[in-house]
Amino acid sequence: MTAKPKHRPTLNDIAKKVGVTKMTVSRYLRDPNSVAESTREKIAVVVDELGYVASRAPDILSNRNSKAIGLLLPSLSNQVFASLLQGIESVTKAEGYQTLITHYGYSAEEEEEKIASLLSYHVDGLILTESIHSERSQKMICAAAIPVVETIDLPEKPIDMAVGLDHKQAAFDLVSKMIEYGRRHIVYFAARLDRRTQLRSEGYLQAMEVNGLTPQIVSTQEHSSFTQGRELMCQALEQFPELDGVFCTNDDLAIGAMMHCQEHNIDIPNRVAIAGYNALDIGKAISPTLASVNTPREEIGAVAATLLLKKLSGKKVTKPIQDIGYSLYLGESLGKPV
Repeated sequence: MTAKPKHRPTLNDIAKKVGVTKMTVSRYLRDPNSVAESTREKIAVVVDELGYVASRAPDILSNRNSKAIGLLLPSLSNQVFASLLQGIESVTKAEGYQTLITHYGYSAEEEEEKIASLLSYHVDGLILTESIHSERSQKMICAAAIPVVETIDLPEKPIDMAVGLDHKQAAFDLVSKMIEYGRRHIVYFAARLDRRTQLRSEGYLQAMEVNGLTPQIVSTQEHSSFTQGRELMCQALEQFPELDGVFCTNDDLAIGAMMHCQEHNIDIPNRVAIAGYNALDIGKAISPTLASVNTPREEIGAVAATLLLKKLSGKKVTKPIQDIGYSLYLGESLGKPV
């Protein structure tokens, strides 16, 4: 068992153990190639032996870059945001930036507090996953004068930069496809009632109204889950027994709806067609495969991080607003054209 050190290792501890000056160790930590190879190897061994971690406080206090990016996520269990993070870190890691992640549970008030916390650590930039923010959040971000990228959505008035897709149009396209496939009584399942759910609701409503159909919505304030999907399906069948299609705000609800149907011998897609949103892997692995909207979360993350780091390096960002687009995944749960 490794003995617990009496204090946190310092530059002086390393210098004494190697037999060099503190300045030499400091120079090595900034740029290993700035010291002789033999010295470099000795310092590396001692740094590893002592478990030394460099403090960024001096850089922060001297107004130099912290080499940290703040990322605010509304959910830690949602695969959508895990994919977004992978895309971000595929860029930031290669450039030597750390990602500081905070979770705000879809709460504007909580987002406000987490933004304040991240800014207190002097992060070099922020990546947000909402397009609507409290007045205080906007004031803090403005005062910080750092690059900001809003992701997933395409806000009407971005704070700085934005990378996302048109959720209203994507929902309109998928619901229109369900109607094209002969569905006339399509119910929309909503959860959380956040901005993205609202945009998808608008797309659903528009598609139904354009085709002269009556829109019907069942919703919950709870977070999306398979269980919620099953409960909403049960509720929808009771309220709208004539339903022949279900469009869900995400794949979690859609999978739950499919589970309920399969448990009660409700044929998919002949009796009920079901579609989700985000095209998660589970939807492509089940039978029948789940129709959904392919949203390029990793690409959104990578592009957002690229824009942020480009601005941090002083380069001009020629396209601060980028629509990454989407595609429809016409799974077996949608049925066939009539």
